[in-house]
Amino acid sequence: MLQPLPIGVQDFNKVRTEGYMYVDKTALLYRLVKTGSYYFLSRPRRFGKSLLVSTLEAYFQGRKELFKDLAIEGLEKDWAVHPVFHLDLNTQKYDAPEKLDRVLNEYLESWERIYGREPSEVDFSRRFGGVIRRACEQTGQGVVILVDEYDKPMLQAIGNEELQEDYRSTLKAFYGALKSMDRYIRLGLLTGVTKFSKVSVFSDLNNLEDISMDNRYADLCGITEEELRDNFKEYVCKLADKYRIPEEKAYIRLKEHYDGYHFTEDSEGLYNPFSLLNALAKQKFGNYWFETGTPTYLVELLKRSHYDLRRLTQERTSGEVLDSIDTASDHPVPLLYQSGYLTIKDYNPRFDVYTLDFPNKEVEEGLLKFLIPYYTPINKVESPFQVEQFVKEVEAGDVDGFFRRLQSFLADTPYELAREQELHYQNVLFIVFKLVGLYVQAEYHTSQGRVDLLLQTPDMCT
Repeated sequence: MLQPLPIGVQDFNKVRTEGYMYVDKTALLYRLVKTGSYYFLSRPRRFGKSLLVSTLEAYFQGRKELFKDLAIEGLEKDWAVHPVFHLDLNTQKYDAPEKLDRVLNEYLESWERIYGREPSEVDFSRRFGGVIRRACEQTGQGVVILVDEYDKPMLQAIGNEELQEDYRSTLKAFYGALKSMDRYIRLGLLTGVTKFSKVSVFSDLNNLEDISMDNRYADLCGITEEELRDNFKEYVCKLADKYRIPEEKAYIRLKEHYDGYHFTEDSEGLYNPFSLLNALAKQKFGNYWFETGTPTYLVELLKRSHYDLRRLTQERTSGEVLDSIDTASDHPVPLLYQSGYLTIKDYNPRFDVYTLDFPNKEVEEGLLKFLIPYYTPINKVESPFQVEQFVKEVEAGDVDGFFRRLQSFLADTPYELAREQELHYQNVLFIVFKLVGLYVQAEYHTSQGRVDLLLQTPDMCT
């Protein structure tokens, strides 16, 4: 019987005690805890951040039995027990200021029931600082602070500057307590999807080491090709049998669908663990990652900034831009990168210029399908049928049918896009041709002039 896969299981204790498959990242974890004190890690959603946080929590709780036969078992000798404050901001919908206040208050009250509270501690910052100090004094061990999805409130408030400012000031004060309580803290780790700039959330925490683009920890989350072949061979063989393809072909198809994430310029590609595990468990090549979230805030940003979607396959930008998000800016590239819709494909160190593209087929298809209702009058229900018909018409050489259908996609251009009509048409054409799965190049130059689109199949070129 195959070992069960931990799909949606983010608790390290449950993974280990209930016999789920675990890809051993503990050697990297050991390096992390022994070489620094404060870290920030940005990774796309469903990339294993919560399991990483849970693993650190178990480690600092001294739960040695959970790490049996893992790399860290032979590295760690002390297994000291530390007080751990684990704050998970991913559990709430943040659509009003009191939502964040309520979550922070609930966590503080739970910690204060253990370590007490003083009358002078009236605001979040003083309460957090006070409970950190008392936890260290009462246990004799440095406190561990683990914050999962620190940016969830601000991500949900994108486009609402008043709410952003409220969350900004609340979180700045809350996280600021870490700086003043430094002598009582053993380690702090904050994770999230994005790294916001110019919001002052981290301004008081200037000793925070950002490892998001650090090659030493590039594969701290995600699954490498070697880890796939070492841990999941039986599942891949089963998948190959189902599709009646050679085993190596199954690896190639998994790579095309779910590999390709690069978080530094010279790192190997990483598989999205959520998508990979789902594909292996369900024995089907599907678009699993996109089904777990709808990036409406991202689509609105793309439209508001009049972004040329053709740039998605060859976007070029600097490391400084990739490294942070300015909520006052309409530029979508940092958010596209940090959210996992684009990834690093090439790097020019001379000019610090990164070339970005879709990481894999799953993300490319998922995003483009999601964009159809926002750029065309075709709704979400109809769009798969329409794309299928496009493909059939092209393969049958039905040029007239293809262009009639294309006209329906271009019809009824929204009023707000009228001033950018040409760009809107180009964006619709890009979505359609990419989804058809054909070769397309916009504004293709020839010796006779320029053509807007080149469409090529194995049998014909139009």
